[in-house]
Amino acid sequence: QVQLEESGGGLVQPGGSLRLSCTASGSTSLINAMGWYRQATGKQRELVAHMSNDGSATYADSVKGRFTISRDNVKNSVYLQMNSLEPEDTAVYYCNALDKYDYWGQGTQVTVSS
Repeated sequence: QVQLEESGGGLVQPGGSLRLSCTASGSTSLINAMGWYRQATGKQRELVAHMSNDGSATYADSVKGRFTISRDNVKNSVYLQMNSLEPEDTAVYYCNALDKYDYWGQGTQVTVSS
């Protein structure tokens, strides 16, 4: 079992920045990828970005050039630096870890509004 703990959400004005953090605990040795998903009200959960253990990253087209994912494999952590935030980025952001199962954090709210 893997447990995920997220932090860093909040309210920010359009054009602002936030950094999300997620730390995995438990049986972390078999994790082969970690990342972030988001779910806006009334919409399906969607991939934001994820990164494999080898450092290869995938981004949703909507966040390319604005968001950056990074990992610290020693700390079993994944981060999401979000810049140039837009109201359309408002959602609950979920940390995800993958071994042979999917693990999810509890979610952290990001609200972009003036």
